[in-house]
This record gives sequence, structure tokens and C-alpha cells, in this order.
Amino acid sequence: MSEGVEWALHSCLNLAWIGSERAVTAARLAAYHELPAPYLTKQLQALARAGIVTSVSGPKGGFRLARGLDRITLMDVVAAVEGPEEAFRCAEIRQQGPGAGAPGSYAAECAIAGAMGRAELAWRRALMAQTLDDVRERAELQAPAAPDRIRHWFANV
Repeated sequence: MSEGVEWALHSCLNLAWIGSERAVTAARLAAYHELPAPYLTKQLQALARAGIVTSVSGPKGGFRLARGLDRITLMDVVAAVEGPEEAFRCAEIRQQGPGAGAPGSYAAECAIAGAMGRAELAWRRALMAQTLDDVRERAELQAPAAPDRIRHWFANV
């Protein structure tokens, strides 16, 4: 998974703490974590295509959340940034090399592909079961001053 997922998740939390009344530019969001703005812009555009954030044009433009954190799952963000494809793609390499022509050897699903598929399904279900509001709640328990600190930093533009 690319670091763009982490960047997108943090950006969503920051946008929630900043509030829906204010759009924030990708450059400003990137500056907070000292990230490259062009790369974060790509992540934010992916979030916008997925309906997680909205893009506002103009001099006071930028990004804001399109819906509440309780309606955004971790899987929503992962799929927006990484795409819907499975992480593991079986290339059937078991059918190459010296055993390639053995009769009946490959009628059943590859045991490795099956195991990886089950793990992928469990991972996706776990991500779908957690919302960004769950993450926000935990973050605020771990760092109660974070929301105010972030709002203050973004207010001083």
C-alpha cells in the first residue's frame, strides 16, 4: 500500500478538525506534514473522484470533506487512493518450469491464491468495519490537544 493512503487519511482528519465551513488548499494540507504538494494533490483528487472530499475552485478554494467521518470507512479511502484491485494477483507461476505439463496438476485453485484471497477478504472487511470517525475518536483520546492545534495552525494562513 502506498504512503498516499496514510496522507489521505491524515488529510481527511485534518479537514474534519478544521471544519466544513472552510476549504483548504492541497498545498496548505501538504505543508502541515511537510509533504510534496503535487503528490498530495493527486491523493486529494482521488478522494474527490470517490466523493470523500469536494473540491472548491476560486481564491478561497481548496478541499473539504464531502460527508461526515462516520460515513467514510477506511476501505473507502484505500479504494479511492489504491484502486479497487486486489493486493495479490496470482500469475499462476506454478504452471511454469519443469512441472508445467503434468496432467491434472492445476485443475484446482492454487492453494497460495486461495490463502491470499481469504486474507484479502478479511483485511477488506476489517477496513470496511472502521470509519474515520472511529479513528478520529481514538486520535483525540491519544492526543486531546490535536484538534485545537490543527485548527490554530490552519487558521494562521
